[in-house]
Amino acid sequence: MARILILGAGVAGHTAARHLTKLLDKQHEIVVVTPNAKWNWIPSNIWVGVGQMTEEQVTFDLAEVYKKTQVDFRQAKAISIHPQGSADSTSPFATIEYTCPNKEGVKENVTYDYLINATGPKLNFDATEGLGPEHGHTVSVCSASHALEANEKLQHVIDRMRKGERCNIVIGTGHGMCTCQGAAFEYIYNVDHVLREAGVRDNARITWISNEYELGDFGMGGVHIKRGGYVTNGKTFAESLMVERGMEWITRAHVKKVEAGKIHYELLDGSFHELAFDFSMLIPPFSGVGLKAYDKSGEDITALVFALNGFMKVDADYAPRPYMEWSAKDWPQTYQSPSYRNMFAVGIAFAPPHLISKPMQSTNGTPINATAPRTGMPSAAMAVAVAKSIVDMINGADKPTHTASMAEMGAACVASTGSSMFKGTAAAMTVYPVVPDYEKYPDYGRDLNLTFGEIGLAGHWLKYFLHHAFIYQAKMKLGWSFIPD
Repeated sequence: MARILILGAGVAGHTAARHLTKLLDKQHEIVVVTPNAKWNWIPSNIWVGVGQMTEEQVTFDLAEVYKKTQVDFRQAKAISIHPQGSADSTSPFATIEYTCPNKEGVKENVTYDYLINATGPKLNFDATEGLGPEHGHTVSVCSASHALEANEKLQHVIDRMRKGERCNIVIGTGHGMCTCQGAAFEYIYNVDHVLREAGVRDNARITWISNEYELGDFGMGGVHIKRGGYVTNGKTFAESLMVERGMEWITRAHVKKVEAGKIHYELLDGSFHELAFDFSMLIPPFSGVGLKAYDKSGEDITALVFALNGFMKVDADYAPRPYMEWSAKDWPQTYQSPSYRNMFAVGIAFAPPHLISKPMQSTNGTPINATAPRTGMPSAAMAVAVAKSIVDMINGADKPTHTASMAEMGAACVASTGSSMFKGTAAAMTVYPVVPDYEKYPDYGRDLNLTFGEIGLAGHWLKYFLHHAFIYQAKMKLGWSFIPD
């Protein structure tokens, strides 16, 4: 019998749990540890953040789903991992602290034969003074509860505009090292949509602010796409969308501080500026959740297991080298820890070997560049590969048997406005591969037959369909495994 311990139950962790329940006999144990009682389909939080969906439509109780399977669900937060066991036992274990009401604060050790770190990111609002909904002056759509608050404040601003006030709306990234521009990019178009629906768009100045070097970078070093038989770059594609909707944009920006109604930011050229706002949604930078690691004697080995940013090291090439010398081959294949063969990290929890977009600093030495995305489709693909590898290793394989390199997989992004079946539009874009491979595709780093973008109602329908398909799949309803991840 083997016990697989999964830390985190977001897209990556829950996907791994689902597939392990399908692939493993019931004699094996699957333990899922996550501090959240509910699963959240994060891509649809943008609709919650504009009042187009409710929290109940984008979440469900994990316990209700897992009780139908052999999954042992623990609502708790992982604090540390002990991959060598302790002086009293050779069994590796993780220390967890419960967050559920009836056991809150109780700590215990959970042993494992295989561990999957799918903890995702810490939303590092503290990296920018005054950022975030809890202790700052901006809102967020990174969780369903954040999105509810965002909509509440947005509706207040809409009411002001209905009375004739002109309001400044600022959406984008809240730090020079942010990732996940896509969520903010989609949110700004949904805000524009609901303002038009409310008849107040003329009273709003909407500004995009981002750490991207150019619009459409998204932390992927930019992208060239096929559209209408022609090759265009992501910058032109993104700029055209904003021009059509009367939006302004500021790129190459690091938000240094947020005060009530005022954003202080630095540009790549070293200049400092201020931007007034009445409503602002800024994505925070991500860091690891703060897991510690200890050896058998209790010595801290966190630096061995994790990178400086708190994400777990895996089978990537982390050797320092100049940006122009990195290769698609540097990226991980199996997501196995190089130090401990029975540990894996998937989704945002793994440490990328380098930036995809070129690292840059302002003339003042401030890093300002988009960091590598690894959410959504890539997270699910990693989780499936790791789950299958663990099953094979339980059955005798001496090493991981499945791969899911981001340099060998594609991703689709559908930025949709509105959640109605008949009103709205979407910018749909596919990218293959996520990490460009200039050896295989010397012109653009990607296969342009599989990298394209379109705008229209069809993409909007696709986004709406995917929302319901993935919620159905995540609830593990009848036939869930036939829906592609």
